[in-house]
Amino acid sequence: MSEVAATYAVSRSWIYELLARYRAEGDAAFEPRSRRPHTRPDATDASTVELIIDLRRQLAAAGLDAGADTIGWHLEHHHHVTVSRATIYRIVRRAGLVTAEPRKKPRSSYIRFQAEQPNETWQADFTHHRLANGNDAEILTWLDDHSRYALSVTAHQPVTGPAVVTTFRRAVAEHGIPFSTLTDNGLVFTTRFAHGGRTARNGLENELVKLRVRQKNSRPNHPTTCGKVERFQQTMKKWLRTQPAAASIAELQQQLDVFVDPYNHHRPHRSLPNHTTPATAYATRPKAAPGNHHPDSEFRVRHDRINDGNVSLRVNGAMHHIGLGRTLDGTPVILLIHHLDVRVIHATTGEIIRTLTINPEHRYHGTGRPPGGPRGPRKITRSGP
Repeated sequence: MSEVAATYAVSRSWIYELLARYRAEGDAAFEPRSRRPHTRPDATDASTVELIIDLRRQLAAAGLDAGADTIGWHLEHHHHVTVSRATIYRIVRRAGLVTAEPRKKPRSSYIRFQAEQPNETWQADFTHHRLANGNDAEILTWLDDHSRYALSVTAHQPVTGPAVVTTFRRAVAEHGIPFSTLTDNGLVFTTRFAHGGRTARNGLENELVKLRVRQKNSRPNHPTTCGKVERFQQTMKKWLRTQPAAASIAELQQQLDVFVDPYNHHRPHRSLPNHTTPATAYATRPKAAPGNHHPDSEFRVRHDRINDGNVSLRVNGAMHHIGLGRTLDGTPVILLIHHLDVRVIHATTGEIIRTLTINPEHRYHGTGRPPGGPRGPRKITRSGP
């Protein structure tokens, strides 16, 4: 034994161990063996492993985020168990519950922009969703940029300009006036880029001007500018796919209300510090308020001709008709428009035919003369060259 140990530079005890293995196992004694310890006192206990796997399956089945961070949050807050993110990932991967995404961009490549305060910026967007009867519905979302808090999530068929204004007003009544809004260039959000900028403001734009809220819009073909609300919609639609298809707008709204509560209050958001909930992040810091900037007032010049005693003007996305009297039919006019104040001027003589303030609640604005009274100025004509 001493000669063999000296020849191969190994210990005598190792030779005795190999010899004992050979007598018991034959040539298999010389195959490489695992160096894994027989016991691991620091290993995660079997009950915690089973709990992690169950949480992963439950969250995934419900259409909710089931990543290691989220599972760790549920373990800590609901089961009072602390397990590292790496350990959770190894457990779910070992259980075959992770699908590798080799082409996915690493987190280090992301460039993040986030408002410093709640209500500093509200993002808005809408997405399509199909009902059980095959009809198309649309879901409109207002989301706080800083906290990812879902301020308003409503179902429509379809989303219209008045619906955008109504949901915005409700969000303001509940959460306060934001400093700014960020949307894409859809006509329900802005008309300042339509027809070369010659279109009147729509209802939302007028509401923002009235409240001194700064309006921001993404560049065309750059949806990542509104990436937070886009990502919210992805999470929401993933959850909706796990639910029975809604038969009506009312039923879809009920499903959305069920989703929004746990999203805001009972699940961590991986993009927030310490993976807190959106509701906590929204309530932690002081909220921003509208600035003292004075948005430019809207001035427009409109050339038209009186037809059937009226001229038409689009305000807040709706067509309004201004009565001037049938005796002026065919008269060319110029409309000078300052927000809701309108002056109708005779295009040839420069005479002011009418001055009024548009009431957005009314679609038809009569001549203002009492019934049966004078018919107003007679039609002005010119003779000669």
